[in-house]
Amino acid sequence: VQLQASGGGLVQAGGSLRVSCAASGGTLSSYAMGWFRQAPGKEREIVAAIARVNIRTYYADYVKGRFTISRDNAKNTVYLQMTSLKPEDTAVYYCAADGPRYSTTYYSIKEYEYDYWGQGTLVTVSS
Repeated sequence: VQLQASGGGLVQAGGSLRVSCAASGGTLSSYAMGWFRQAPGKEREIVAAIARVNIRTYYADYVKGRFTISRDNAKNTVYLQMTSLKPEDTAVYYCAADGPRYSTTYYSIKEYEYDYWGQGTLVTVSS
């Protein structure tokens, strides 16, 4: 499966942005999905994850309450809605697919469990 992330850009602190991840060459509903980010000079870190269906989600503490991950399996797309953005949210955001998986409720927060990665989209939050 190929993943294409989009929707990044420049936003002021306190603003909102939605990034999307469109899949091709496979059925996204077969995969658990995750969003990761990598800030300049830092390691890549988990942001959020979602199981095959919209039942179970995970959020890292540093985005909990501000970010929402969702998926539209009919559109083969996963979203990350980001609100109350902070300058420290500035990073390249990557979507990733884990699977295909039989479980509809499993998700991973471990980078090494993800098999497919998008190219990343840059989000810059100005102060």
